[in-house]
Amino acid sequence: MLKSFKTKLNLNNQQHTLASKHAGVARHAWNWGLEICLKALDTKEKLPTAIDLHKQLVAEVKSANPWYYEVSKCAPQEALRHLQKAFKHWLKVPGRGKPRFKKKNIKDSFYLEGSIKISGNKIKLPKIGWVKCHEILPSVQPKNVTISKRANDWYVSFKYELEPQPTPKIRQKIGVDV
Repeated sequence: MLKSFKTKLNLNNQQHTLASKHAGVARHAWNWGLEICLKALDTKEKLPTAIDLHKQLVAEVKSANPWYYEVSKCAPQEALRHLQKAFKHWLKVPGRGKPRFKKKNIKDSFYLEGSIKISGNKIKLPKIGWVKCHEILPSVQPKNVTISKRANDWYVSFKYELEPQPTPKIRQKIGVDV
């Protein structure tokens, strides 16, 4: 059984800046990829996949924008994967709106995976380091996390596997009066 967990992060100034940079890179990758996909739609070409977009991003955009190297590689990769899913949903579900460009400070979020560790009320995130949380975290090893910003507060959320506890079967006779 999968359970999810979400809690507020206590970031210091340096970590807050790094989280904002991660969200900015994810937003930039999404908007850049969306522009490429919209041009492909206008010229009636096949939509590029997330992998194609990432290869093009590394070749063209990363060299022109050195701030891409200050954050984890997962942030732009996952943004492009989410963009691909958004286009698939838009093409499959009639009446659904086309993916839109993202704006700064509106639902900022990014995705991280890799060397994530949990210890008590702290979580270690790639490129950000150990971050204190408002709550004691479950003693699990998440493979990935989503960091999101709401009302100038940053939150971490992740899913983890929980073994279902079997409930004991009670074999009692039940009488019913008619």
